[in-house]
Amino acid sequence: MAPESRAAALRSAGNEQFRSGQYGQAAALYSRALALLEAAEEKDAEEMSVLHSNRAACYLKDGNCSLCVKDCTVALDLVPFGIKPLLRRAAAYEALERYQLAYVDYKTVLQIDCTVQAAHDGVNRMTKALLEKDGPEWRQKLPRIPSVPVSAQRRWDFPRAESQEAALRTKLTETASLGKEVPTAAAIERAKTLKEEGNELVRKGNHKKAIEKYRESLKLNQESSTYTNRALCYLSLKQYKETIQDCTEALKLDARNIKAFYRRAQAFKELKDYKSSIADVSSLLKIEPKNTAAQKLLKELNRV
Repeated sequence: MAPESRAAALRSAGNEQFRSGQYGQAAALYSRALALLEAAEEKDAEEMSVLHSNRAACYLKDGNCSLCVKDCTVALDLVPFGIKPLLRRAAAYEALERYQLAYVDYKTVLQIDCTVQAAHDGVNRMTKALLEKDGPEWRQKLPRIPSVPVSAQRRWDFPRAESQEAALRTKLTETASLGKEVPTAAAIERAKTLKEEGNELVRKGNHKKAIEKYRESLKLNQESSTYTNRALCYLSLKQYKETIQDCTEALKLDARNIKAFYRRAQAFKELKDYKSSIADVSSLLKIEPKNTAAQKLLKELNRV
């Protein structure tokens, strides 16, 4: 089998391990694929960039933010302005409290595709953190934000002469056609009401009915806190795989969601996936080092 085919097979196997939460094994498979491609006569820069980015995602999940930054940087050197490595590096910088560099990466992503909600959320978090850290003059201390060439910007297949507003309208239309309509003000308000009704049911101990309320709320408006609330219900009902799924969705919306990390760690522990549980607790403690519940859980895991 040619090295490229073997590398592709290893990458696919790595993807399966990643989806199963086996981040260390996934990273090892990506490393083997990279070794094959690096030894090849003709280097496939795009494939190598993807592998470095994928391995970076494993490092980020395991809380090894420095290696995540390193791999993302290599991925971006190979193929500049990739959204995934930029977002992963930004999240790693954020966890390392290197807020200026995280801000730059999040802003760069928005130059490429202004609809990436994770980047908008990241910019908002970094703005708040930098204002608290450096005061009103925080913008003057930022590194230079790279200018993204037009060729790298996402135009959703529109001719370049057309406006970005027109492209955005088309993107929203495509989203609606897939059943993911942009929520109206009325939908957001209804989702909030359903969420509050779910919260009240949780307080009464009726987790099954609360799950239904949260499900209806999420159909109208996807919020990270609604996912973590439903995850709590699943956790109480010992539906651990559903807990993990909801926490993962919450973290896609808010990469620093403490409850999502904690509840997913609890679910991993119950499933005896101790490595993933420790990784989530470690990520949580990087964000909130004095979280006593997480510290206690980590001690329990280290005794297993």
